[in-house]
Amino acid sequence: MFRIMTQTILLSFFSVSLFAQKIEFSSETRKYIRYDTLEIALKNIRVIDGTGQPARPQQIVLIKEGRITAVGDSSDVQIPENAQIIDLSGKSLLPGYIMVHEHMFYPAGQAHYNQQSVSFPRLYLAGGVTTMRTGGSVEPYTDLNIKRAIAAGQIPGPKMDVTGPYLNGPGLPILFVKALKGPEDARSMVQYWAKEGVTSFKVYQHISRAELKVVIEEAHKLNIKVTGHLCSVTYREAAELGIDNLEHGFLAATDFVQEKSPDDCPGRNDWTDSFAELSVDGPKAQSLIKYLIEKGVALTSTLPVFETFTPGRPSAPNAALNAMLPETRDQYLRTWARIANQTDSKWPTVFEKGMKLEHAFHKAGGLLIVGTDPTGYGGVVPGYANHRAIELLVEAGLSPLEAIQVATLNGAKYLEIDKETGTIEAGKTADLVVVNGDPASTIQDIRNVEIVFKDGIGYDSKKLFESAKGLVGLR
Repeated sequence: MFRIMTQTILLSFFSVSLFAQKIEFSSETRKYIRYDTLEIALKNIRVIDGTGQPARPQQIVLIKEGRITAVGDSSDVQIPENAQIIDLSGKSLLPGYIMVHEHMFYPAGQAHYNQQSVSFPRLYLAGGVTTMRTGGSVEPYTDLNIKRAIAAGQIPGPKMDVTGPYLNGPGLPILFVKALKGPEDARSMVQYWAKEGVTSFKVYQHISRAELKVVIEEAHKLNIKVTGHLCSVTYREAAELGIDNLEHGFLAATDFVQEKSPDDCPGRNDWTDSFAELSVDGPKAQSLIKYLIEKGVALTSTLPVFETFTPGRPSAPNAALNAMLPETRDQYLRTWARIANQTDSKWPTVFEKGMKLEHAFHKAGGLLIVGTDPTGYGGVVPGYANHRAIELLVEAGLSPLEAIQVATLNGAKYLEIDKETGTIEAGKTADLVVVNGDPASTIQDIRNVEIVFKDGIGYDSKKLFESAKGLVGLR
């Protein structure tokens, strides 16, 4: 069941959008602003509105004080005298992307991670992400302060839903993750971090059912949602306890592992074997899909990070490689080359079945949402990876229009902000992406971002991307 957010949490996303032009942007932020007039008319634009409906050519979209005031044909929409007219012939307008498994940190190797407070906010916005949810925090206070700095106009970046620190039991060899001592410790963590301002919680691989139950109960009392990257707890068990969201599509599910012990995270070989043997159309998979939909559990697709573990898949694009610190790039390419040469890997089968399961879930009426998860061993670079996430949804079987809907309206629905954003229609916040080309017919055109409007302020995508060159992995 989807929980209704409190008015306070909802306003934490959109308090800026009503008065975007009144923000005193810092000189640093102003470097990347291309349009900031009170009234703007986007002319001769192809509109892909995020609802899944066909694209509409030769449209006019009016923006005033951060909101969309009209969308329609030139014969139906009159451009105000004082509006700044932007002719966008040959280009497409999409809703700003709402990505729900993102991070402000990046792998440094050997289970260490560095906070990316400078490069990541810029890269997300450059790629068209206007709202994001962190899928777990290494430095929760830093993430909260980044969110506040963006909202105040001090730095460029998307609106943020900040997830608290990972809630996990003992057994994970990552130093930034606390090992919960039991259900009451889990309860205290939820209460403390909710007071500090986080707006989501994420449970992790080694949490127990008893701890998960308390996290969900306590978070729901506070009208905050809970997502999870699970292992010790199965998807079915988590859905029965009332979890709102499950990360990584079905690629973190241990429901199919034979003789799995309760509250135990099976080994990787047991998990990969269970997927290699699974029939996507068989009763086990279909029963789980049906149950998750009945329980109203959303699934987050994070195909870009799993692609990095799969031999035969492309490396990160050159632009993403250039965004990396040289040492970070070299480390990534060495690992990618080693994986590319594996001949006995089960990952090609696992990855293909993961895509098919996500498509089946979406086709059956489940709420599929999307993110990138810039972790693993690297190569998943914000902005660039967000485009790849949408492309991979198309490869999984969704149409380009469906994939765009997953990345826009579906994310808004999950975060319960769809009355404010997620589609292009009059009355909504002007969170918009201008791309060169027609991604409704050629999904790769989604990479050609030129302008990103957030709250009616137009940011120069190219300048934002350029400003982050060589920083990923450093800061």
